[in-house]
Amino acid sequence: MDSLTQIALGSAVGVAVMGRRTAVWKAALWGAVGGTLPDLDAFINHGNAVLNMTLHRAESHALFWLTLVAPLLAWVVSRIHGEASLFKRWWLALWLVLITHPLLDAMTVYGTQLLLPFTDYPYGVGSIFIIDPLYTVPLIVGVVAALRLKSVRGLRWNAAGLVLSSLYLVWSVVAQQQATRVARASLQADGIAATQLLVTPAPFNTLLWRLVAMTPTQYLEGHYSLLDKSPRITWTAYDRGAALATQHARDPYVARIAAFSHGFYRVSESGGHLFVTDLRMGQEPAYTFNFDLGTAQERAANNQVPTLKSARPDVATALPWLWLRMWGDPVPPPR
Repeated sequence: MDSLTQIALGSAVGVAVMGRRTAVWKAALWGAVGGTLPDLDAFINHGNAVLNMTLHRAESHALFWLTLVAPLLAWVVSRIHGEASLFKRWWLALWLVLITHPLLDAMTVYGTQLLLPFTDYPYGVGSIFIIDPLYTVPLIVGVVAALRLKSVRGLRWNAAGLVLSSLYLVWSVVAQQQATRVARASLQADGIAATQLLVTPAPFNTLLWRLVAMTPTQYLEGHYSLLDKSPRITWTAYDRGAALATQHARDPYVARIAAFSHGFYRVSESGGHLFVTDLRMGQEPAYTFNFDLGTAQERAANNQVPTLKSARPDVATALPWLWLRMWGDPVPPPR
């Protein structure tokens, strides 16, 4: 999730656990710090764009390592504020702040390696977009109320924000399951034998869902809104570069993206360069993670340094389409 959301969640959790045992501002401040710490790994340069993408949300987001860090951070905080008697409470608060960060991240589609060092499998439920105001706003309102109101009412507002945001996460999973059922039925009705199906929300909401169905040679993209009058989905097919994927299966960067994306990727060539694209984030033709793996000569000489060639949709056309399509208008997506 975005940094503001993680700060708001960390602060809300810190305030909820510490209550009035310490000043609310202290709990909110250290909750915000703890909610930010795991994402500092984004400043680590692993050498190239593919490694930077696939090694983000790794050790810094692992429940095991964060559990070990929590008492150290609690010791520092309790000593800074002269609250040694509250060490155990700070430990609990900061442990919950630290682990709720990757648990929330795992609700997005990116991939969070929660169980390192035991497995580097990237978990991703994919039921919520990385920025969703309906999740974030209740947390912010609750924390602000807790900071401004001196009575127990402020803590109740904070608790209410946590409850509402958690219920919204539950709703996102329910909505995802509904969209999945509709997508599978539509594929069957259209005679499409998909080997994999991705169902993830369009930006900023959980009404409109982006669907990606994989076949041995193609990927198909469609959209479904929970407010659509018809459950039939219009699928558009694209070449996934199956022959190229087979040819370059042993390329370490193709293999890494194939594994990290759980098979939702394409391989293509353009201008003598080989490209591998994660199909989970973005939508046709603009994808967030599109990597240039270099020329055949560079790869043969082992001199390839993958670079990111991401593309973003035209906001002037994408946002109006998103608004209309979210409410069930069958307008085709901009291309």
